[in-house]
Amino acid sequence: MSKKALMVWGGWEGHQPKQCVDVFAPFLREQGFDVQISNTLDIYLDAPLMSSLSLIVPVWTMGAISPHQLHGLLAAVKGGAGLAGWHGGMADAFRDATEYQFMVGGQWVAHPGDIIDYTVNIIDHADPITAGIQDFRVHSEQYYMHTDPGNRVLAVTTFSGAEGEVPWIAGAIMPVVWKRAYGLGRVFYSSLGHLAAEFQVPETREIMQRGMLWAAR
Repeated sequence: MSKKALMVWGGWEGHQPKQCVDVFAPFLREQGFDVQISNTLDIYLDAPLMSSLSLIVPVWTMGAISPHQLHGLLAAVKGGAGLAGWHGGMADAFRDATEYQFMVGGQWVAHPGDIIDYTVNIIDHADPITAGIQDFRVHSEQYYMHTDPGNRVLAVTTFSGAEGEVPWIAGAIMPVVWKRAYGLGRVFYSSLGHLAAEFQVPETREIMQRGMLWAAR
């Protein structure tokens, strides 16, 4: 029996949610997943489906989620489904849903300087998600986030203080990639991937692919 994955896209179109789903759906199918793609949060109300999933990939920036929809998502992950996502599609969704943020392990609050060049530093070279990957440069939004101290951080970035004339953040070391638990579920997040084309960076794509497989056990 194949593993089941659900990819749910929508919200703010600036993050190219459908295009990003199209980057990773073929990969998941190649890995043996039966992939279902939905553009409605009502999919979270389908209890039989949600209880059958190995992996949920949310790609939904901002927007609002109803209490019933949120309950369906939270229950699935607490019950053992993996959750894996990137950038604002996972960590800038449903800004008033604090339990969602608790599950994710962080929330976007700023990207000083907008699109800039910055370095991603791997700090855990033993973890299978980041093993063999060296520090690398990206041209994107450098996410400034509020993060959970319980996250297991795998990669970070350091703010210079020059971005967007905010010198008070100079030297701030910010998590970029982390993993955590929520109930019985594994949760993986990467702040990389503002646009679909950014997954052409080999390290950005490889980390996300490995993270999805880890979350799905």
